[in-house]
Amino acid sequence: MDLDTLIAPISLTISLALSVTAILLVIGTPLAWWLAHGRWAGKEVFGALVSMPLVLPPTVLGFYLLLALGPNGPGGALAGLWGARTLAFSFPGLVIGSVIGSLPFMVQPLRNSFAAIEKEVLEAADTLGASRWQLYWRVVLPLARPGYLVGGIMAFAHTVGEFGVVLMIGGNIPGRTKVLSIAIYDHVERLEWDKAHVLAGGMVLFAFVVILGTLMVNRRAMTPLG
Repeated sequence: MDLDTLIAPISLTISLALSVTAILLVIGTPLAWWLAHGRWAGKEVFGALVSMPLVLPPTVLGFYLLLALGPNGPGGALAGLWGARTLAFSFPGLVIGSVIGSLPFMVQPLRNSFAAIEKEVLEAADTLGASRWQLYWRVVLPLARPGYLVGGIMAFAHTVGEFGVVLMIGGNIPGRTKVLSIAIYDHVERLEWDKAHVLAGGMVLFAFVVILGTLMVNRRAMTPLG
């Protein structure tokens, strides 16, 4: 069994999932806070747009992302800044598509955690003279830690297991876009059952660890202090 054919997609998938999770932590925090505490009456419309990847078929999302990232879309114009024709079928394209596809898996847990923070707590911190950064680091972040843990776990896991979107916008290019889920599909098509078993078995174990970790975080968050 050629270990390189097994290690390469695993390494690429981990790099993709880490990149996507880090980006989602940055953009998901203010978005989730706004959805939880914003006063704009139409914010639920935007919330519905964020949650659409949960119900859209991956091929539908992947199709429109392919158009957007392709040479005739905004992704093509962006790629032209460094001399490329398209963001599709590239690692940056996978990152963009995976960020959009995994966005609700980060935003929803964070939004729920932020919404559970009582306004009296925030008002008390503000009365004591806490700056916005102090309010976030000393009050919001500790109280919302379960949301961050669940959101991070779910976003990472969803990116690792994504198939339809990454296939549509990334194809099957070894070393560039051939992530773990695509590699399993490729091995099955070639009747390479031993390699498919190794990768698929690893994914089953990974899924169990993710679910167990999420349940433990939720259980700990629900346990009363003292």
